[in-house]
Amino acid sequence: MKNKGVALGSRGKILFLAFLFTLASGLGAEPGIGFAEAALMAVAASDELRSEYAQRNLREGAWVLGRRAYFPRVSLSVSEDDRVSTIGNDSFLKNYGINLDQLLWDGGRTAISRSVEQAELTLAGARLERMAGEIAEAALGAYRNVLYVRAQLAIREAALEALREQRNILARETELGLALPSDLTGADLTLSGEQIEILSLKMELEEAEQELAEILGLERLPPLLETVDVRRSPVLPGGEEIRARAQARNPDLTEARYGIVKKQAEARYARLSWMPMVRLTGGFSLNGQRYPLTRYSWTVGLTVEFSSPWFSGGIQGSAGGEPPYDRSARLQNTLSPLPEPASAMTGRSADLALALERKKFQVSFEKVGRMAVLAVEKCRLINGKRILALESLELSAKQFHLAELRLDLGQITRIDLMEARQEYTQRELALAEAAITLLEAEREVERFLDLRPGTLPVFAGETNAHGGFHE
Repeated sequence: MKNKGVALGSRGKILFLAFLFTLASGLGAEPGIGFAEAALMAVAASDELRSEYAQRNLREGAWVLGRRAYFPRVSLSVSEDDRVSTIGNDSFLKNYGINLDQLLWDGGRTAISRSVEQAELTLAGARLERMAGEIAEAALGAYRNVLYVRAQLAIREAALEALREQRNILARETELGLALPSDLTGADLTLSGEQIEILSLKMELEEAEQELAEILGLERLPPLLETVDVRRSPVLPGGEEIRARAQARNPDLTEARYGIVKKQAEARYARLSWMPMVRLTGGFSLNGQRYPLTRYSWTVGLTVEFSSPWFSGGIQGSAGGEPPYDRSARLQNTLSPLPEPASAMTGRSADLALALERKKFQVSFEKVGRMAVLAVEKCRLINGKRILALESLELSAKQFHLAELRLDLGQITRIDLMEARQEYTQRELALAEAAITLLEAEREVERFLDLRPGTLPVFAGETNAHGGFHE
């Protein structure tokens, strides 16, 4: 149950970090949260995940108590048999007995059955980890959305301030007769359009922040430490290192491996279903017509039971005595031909299911490796888009400065200058979108590699420094 320990250990860390955050908030501090903290807090705040962990712990406890199958089964019995006869003497028989039944050998079926249960528990743990990952990803997506809307709002507000300044200059020029009133009207329409965009973004930001706070289990969103850095380039490992890490640590492949272990145990159980079961039985009883009970008896027996699609039955033998004079022995054989011929297909079905599970795993194994490499290539392409957007923004800035010079020379109007400023704003928005898309692509690579949020550069630095990935 190594995986269980890991799962519960990570769960403990999550709750501990959430406790520290809550304690700090209670002391009046205002700590900020990054990507990693947001993911941990979202997992810790999920009531559904907490309930699933509790259910799994109950199943784990039931599995531990299942060890009872290896120990003797003891039963106690107390009975009174009263008979009133119209002819002859009445009888009043009292009996106190203890019986024992101990499994000696069943061909390993009990052990394999427990192995199947353990594999199911491990598989359930992997699914819980996957569920936790999905909750964390939802929090990270909401976090990035807040950053993106905030970046858009900041760009729009800066643009509005610049356009408002140009509009004020245009109003002064209109008063002096240097510009047409229609130009001033056009400038007002431009400002109104920007103000509408800003109001829409503010409403969108309020919704995004509320959504993130709900996912984190908070009433009010704390400061966010992450920002949209449009000039940051990603640090990416090589393709072979990505492939090796993804195929070794990807959560989907981990779950598939546990599924194969479960199918293997089921196939072994099906192959051993024909093995006989050997049980030891025994009993001791006190009986008599009145207290104190003076008569006693004992029995010791051996039972061999077997079951297959073609024959089933058993052999039961026992010996006993009722001192001081009586002795007893019993031998019973039973045989049932063709009890359930259709069950002969169970073993083959289990083998086929195992073979299919292995093939599916092999396909997924290769697919995950390819997709991880493609995810890195996607990061590089998106980073190229970011670089082009940054270069486009720089060219747009030069264009805007040239427009200012042309305005001073009287070659364009101030409305044209405001349009150039709007074009610069669009380039800024495109660059912010490329930076956010790059963050999403980097997180996709981290998911393939089973890395914590924001640790891709660390992993890339380690692999590049050591020349490869080492498990």
